[in-house]
Amino acid sequence: MAGERDGWARTVPGPAAVLGWLGLIPFVVCAAAPYVLDPYWASMASLGLWAYGAVILSFLGGVQWGLAVAQNDARLSRLGLSVLPSLIAWPAVWFGGTTGFLLLALGFGFALALDSVATVRGWAPVWYPRLRAPLTITVFLSLIFGVFNA
Repeated sequence: MAGERDGWARTVPGPAAVLGWLGLIPFVVCAAAPYVLDPYWASMASLGLWAYGAVILSFLGGVQWGLAVAQNDARLSRLGLSVLPSLIAWPAVWFGGTTGFLLLALGFGFALALDSVATVRGWAPVWYPRLRAPLTITVFLSLIFGVFNA
């Protein structure tokens, strides 16, 4: 089938699934660490969660930029939306603490919405939200745990 040959199949490709799920390790470890570590290392884990969240949120915006560029779609609306995750991550880093974690959680929800719209419009493979939705839920819960330790 042409769609499967072109990578637009419904099944999440193995490498994407493995790398996506491995990418959750820092989120889960840093979210859980404050519950088992002394205060110094708990604060370091909280900082790690917050920083990693900002990096990955920016990466997700880059995915949207890459999808647009690959399709030679340089419309301001498309590229502008792709930079919004980074523009949400930046003040999250700046504010830190509870505000930073909540901004990151909001940003990941926004990124998932962008991914879903991109898929519906045929800009992203059908499998992409199938990968991103459970990853985003795990990230969101990790960030909420971060709020309680901010």
